[in-house]
Amino acid sequence: MAATALLVAGCGLDPHSDGATAVAPDAATSDPALVHTTAGTVRGMVDPDLRFFGGIPYAAPPVGPLRFRPPAPALAWDGARDAAKPGARCIQDPKGDLEMGRNTSEDCLTLNVWTPPVQTSGARRPVLVWLHGGGFINGSSSIYNSTRLTTRGDIVVVTVNYRLGALGFLAHPALGAGPDVGNYGLADQQAALRWVRDNIAAFGGDPDKVTIAGESAGGMSVCDHLVAPASAGLFRGAIIASGPCQAQVSLPEATRSSLAYAKAAGCGDPADAADCLRQLPVDKLRKPVWYYGIGENTLSGPVTGTTLLPVDPMQAISTGGAARVPVMIGTTRDEFTLFVALQYLRAGKRFHADGYPRLLESTFGADAAAVAQRYPLDRYGGSAAVAYSTAVTDGAFACVADRIGDALVADAPVYGYEFADPAPPTPDPLRQLPFPVGASHSLDLRYIFNMGGAPPPTPEQVALSDQMIGYWSSFVRDGRPGGDGAPEWPALAGDEHDSRMSLRPDGSRVVTDYDQVHQCAFWADLQH
Repeated sequence: MAATALLVAGCGLDPHSDGATAVAPDAATSDPALVHTTAGTVRGMVDPDLRFFGGIPYAAPPVGPLRFRPPAPALAWDGARDAAKPGARCIQDPKGDLEMGRNTSEDCLTLNVWTPPVQTSGARRPVLVWLHGGGFINGSSSIYNSTRLTTRGDIVVVTVNYRLGALGFLAHPALGAGPDVGNYGLADQQAALRWVRDNIAAFGGDPDKVTIAGESAGGMSVCDHLVAPASAGLFRGAIIASGPCQAQVSLPEATRSSLAYAKAAGCGDPADAADCLRQLPVDKLRKPVWYYGIGENTLSGPVTGTTLLPVDPMQAISTGGAARVPVMIGTTRDEFTLFVALQYLRAGKRFHADGYPRLLESTFGADAAAVAQRYPLDRYGGSAAVAYSTAVTDGAFACVADRIGDALVADAPVYGYEFADPAPPTPDPLRQLPFPVGASHSLDLRYIFNMGGAPPPTPEQVALSDQMIGYWSSFVRDGRPGGDGAPEWPALAGDEHDSRMSLRPDGSRVVTDYDQVHQCAFWADLQH
């Protein structure tokens, strides 16, 4: 969802490149700031505990005739390319972009590598590839400063830009043959994973020990890669954080929305729609194509029934069609309060008690009365904002993660968690609301990545951050979350009393009531 990108602003410069002969990735260099990739040499930044390489192209700029096409190989360059800063952000939804379009470009298919110092032994470290959130309409790789995760976890971290909105997911039939249309942003992610396979050894990473991870839209992307045929073999583990993996759109639905989008953009004639769309000024394509709604929040995203994503991930996962790799999956305890807060702050919505039935009807349709009975206002202090947030948290996030975990345990170890800090560091103006935000969507990421814009953490929260980084990096290394002195984290068994790790500043602990707290039996009944 877009809210992840709304909390913090990215930074970056426009990348540039020119033609050259490719260089072998394993070519050694005595300068730790220089690394040879298959497309050329990059010069990064070196600190005593960390090396950073930013804005590295993993594909050719998707501009001109390459717009609305799968990513092409990166262009080679001569000399040492400056890799001291992240590249440009991909084109964003103007309504959700805190930087108001600055630092954006179509030429955005770059990634960043955060790596510890070179090991004298020549040993290679495990790799985490991070896919950012933002509803497939906002966000960037540069938001996720991975200094602490890299240095404390002793792993290599790669953060990836991919095409967003219409440029990433428009499924107009003129742009491809049947199921080959759309999903350019998902194809970008696959190209980045192939780049990691081919180049990460030169940065001290082990290409055979790659874990993909993401939050929100990034978590949904991880679900897609678990079932996408072309992603097979590109990773050996997966972390799904707050992923609304049910929020996929089928090709017929995407086609209808894409045809309407093209017509509104002035490209309504099917005979020349492809050329028209590729020749439009990019500003005409900043507005996203909308595919799916969760509450009153809409997102773009991957299209099922296509060559890249033949089967809906929830269906494929439920029938044993997912990659058989260890998975760590979790949510925050109060996911949807963030989105309610943004509606309050940006749209002036006040969530009065007398509007609660209409609010539920707009979100849950024919099931609204059943939801109202299960989530009555008096159970939540008469607050429609809290009652509504709780219902959507349970139905769209917590119990979706529960279903995925239950389905995956038959084929590989699955570790479930819930981030449950009741008062995490929270940016303004989310601290000025008449209802609590709590452990909301994306606030857990501040415990993994270096992110500003919020009050400093307490000593207990710093300790929780260290513990979470320990769990994450242990999973990347060994396929199971562990850590010195940390509570033991059991794998899921797939039953209604499954053991999950509750991540809390007053002491993380294993809990067995996740299903009951989030009323997953009720939501399962609604599914049928």
